[in-house]
This record gives sequence, C-alpha cells and structure tokens, in this order.
Amino acid sequence: MDPHQTESDADAASHSARLTDLIRAEIAAAADGLLPFDRFMELALYAPGLGYYVAGATKFGAGGDFVTAPEVSPLFGRCVAVQAAQALERLNGGEVLEFGAGSGALAVAVLTGLEQLGALPQRYLILEPSPDLQERQRALLAARVPHLAGRCHWLDRLPERVRGVVLANEVLDAMPVHRFRIGAAGEPLEVFVTAADGVLSEVAAPVRSPRLAAAITELQAAGLAQAPGYASEVNLRLNPWCAALGECLTAGLVLLIDYGYPASAYYQPDRSMGTLMCHWRHQAHGDPYRHLGLQDIGAHVDFSAAARAGQAAGLTLAGFATQAHFLIGCGIDRFMADAAGAGTAGMDLIAGAKQLLLPAAMGERFKVLGLSRGLAGPWCGFSVRDLQDRL
Repeated sequence: MDPHQTESDADAASHSARLTDLIRAEIAAAADGLLPFDRFMELALYAPGLGYYVAGATKFGAGGDFVTAPEVSPLFGRCVAVQAAQALERLNGGEVLEFGAGSGALAVAVLTGLEQLGALPQRYLILEPSPDLQERQRALLAARVPHLAGRCHWLDRLPERVRGVVLANEVLDAMPVHRFRIGAAGEPLEVFVTAADGVLSEVAAPVRSPRLAAAITELQAAGLAQAPGYASEVNLRLNPWCAALGECLTAGLVLLIDYGYPASAYYQPDRSMGTLMCHWRHQAHGDPYRHLGLQDIGAHVDFSAAARAGQAAGLTLAGFATQAHFLIGCGIDRFMADAAGAGTAGMDLIAGAKQLLLPAAMGERFKVLGLSRGLAGPWCGFSVRDLQDRL
C-alpha cells in the first residue's frame, strides 16, 4: 500500500470526522434535536474550513469528484462567449460576472472567445467564496491567458452594480434545499437530520418551515407531489438569490446553466425519490451522509421556479433551451468543423463537444435559462429551439 495514500486517507477521515462533530453539535442545539435538511446541506458544503466547497481538496476534473462542461471541452466556453458578445455589443460594452468559477476553465474559455470576437469586457468579475478555489483560478488564468488575467477581479459578495453578462454554471444545483415527503395520509412532512448513537440519519416530521409548506401546497394545487410516500426537494433560496441579483444588475443578460427540469418533469409521479445526487471520486450515489466534507451534494434545478424567481426580481425571461440547442445556436457546429482539420487536438475537441451535445450525456440533461434587463432579443442561444412554454 502506498504510504502517501494511507496518510491522505487518514487526513480525509479526520476532516470528515471534524465536520460530522460540527453537524452533531448543531443537531444537539436544534429544537427536538431535528436539524432542517437545508441547514445540514449548507454545513456539509460550506462550513468554514470544513465544507466541501471551501476545503482544499481537488473537486473538478479527472483528479476530482466530477467533471463540469468547461472541463469537458473549451468549446463550451467559446459558445458562451458568443452569446455574451451579443449582449455586450447591445450594451456597448460592460462587465462579465461569473458565480462560482470552479477550476477557472470557463473564465479562460470565455475570455479567449471574447478576445477573438473583439468583445473583451472591461472587467471579468468572479464571485468565489472559497479562498482555495480563488488561488486555483488565479493560477489557471495566469498560465493560460496571462495577458488577460489583469481583467479578472475576485469578489466575496455581490457588487453594488453590474452592467453586462452574468454567468452561473452549475451554481444553482449546489444551493442547499429543503426536502419533503408525503405521509401515508397525504399530509406533507419535512425531512430533518438527527443523530442516534452518533450516527447521522434522517426523519420526517410535521413541516416547520412556513415557506416550505406554502411551496408544497402550490405544487399539490398543480396536481404534483401528491402520492403517499412521494419525496422531493424545494429550493427556498432561489427567490432571495435572484432578488439580490436583480438589485445589482442595472442592464444585461443572465445565463443560468445547470442540470434540471421544468416543474412538471421535476415533480412527475415516477420521480418519487427526488433528485438529490452526490459525487465522490467520480462515483454518483444518493447518500448525503457519507464522506461528509469530501463529496459533492446537489439537487437538480427546478427551472420553472428559477424563472419565476427571476421575474419576481424584475428580470425578463429571455429564453429556455437544452444545452445542446443552446450550443448549436451559438455555433458549436462551426467550431467543430474548424477543429476537424486540426489533427489529434481537433479530434479531442470534437470528442468533448459530442459529450456536451449528446442527449445521453449532457445535451438534454443540462438546460440554459436566460434572464435579462434592459435588453431585447432575439438571442442566438435560444434561436434553435426556445422551450419557454414548458416552464
């Protein structure tokens, strides 16, 4: 056995144990020892120094736990740059704000694409709460686009004003969610996390969150989430997140890119166990109580709720498309044709692009929701097929 691997595993176990102790302490302090699931998820992902997204382990790419579209192919970012350039042109210039820039690969590709289009933003802002990820992003940008790295500025909170393009790729799925179940008599129940003999587990109890109760009532009024035993999630943080974004965006285009469904598909009867998914060392599973602090925990995005939240924040619905349709609208087929004559590197680009487009890979599972303020369409990314009527 590799002694370095043994030491690494021991460090990981110690890290996970410290986070587990923190969560147990919160459970002990909670009413009746019941911790709302969204608070558990918040601690598991974002507890200072211990949560998955703020600790130092590699998360993205082949050496991490999962691969996002910007790591699959730089053509993803090139296509996003085409849509961003269209918005920046209509604004006569502006900024780009990226939420949670991950490895920095999307920033590199978008800046490169905008440079080639003659549409570089005045500043490329990155809202990144993790100091570790900030350093990794700085290093990648300095290595890949050193002449553009000076345009990048890191933030730990939303700026007061933004005028330009806002990007959120795989951000909404990492927001803590409330979980619920429908009881045997049809009554809504909230999922809580508790600890018995030191082991974390979940229990369903009467709903304590008024906002969750209202959300379940709304779903059931639409004929969804009604059968006894049905379980799913609700993201109650979407509205305040969109409201904060709406307050700071003076004019521009927002692109929300993530895996998810419209509400009618999200809460369909045969999706009776919800959409929560965990990733650890490229293995997907459904147990959020394993590998605490070492694994990603995410829930699919209810794009109908995201669209409503954006509109409630004063933004206009600009479009809704599958990732494949969005990328085709932004010209990925032309980029692939150009790559065909570039030898082995070109073949690699084409192979990655196919993963972005294929329905069985990322093409249909991922969607793009566009919101705007002070800008009118049409938008190239939603020109092939706009699915607004499904929201």
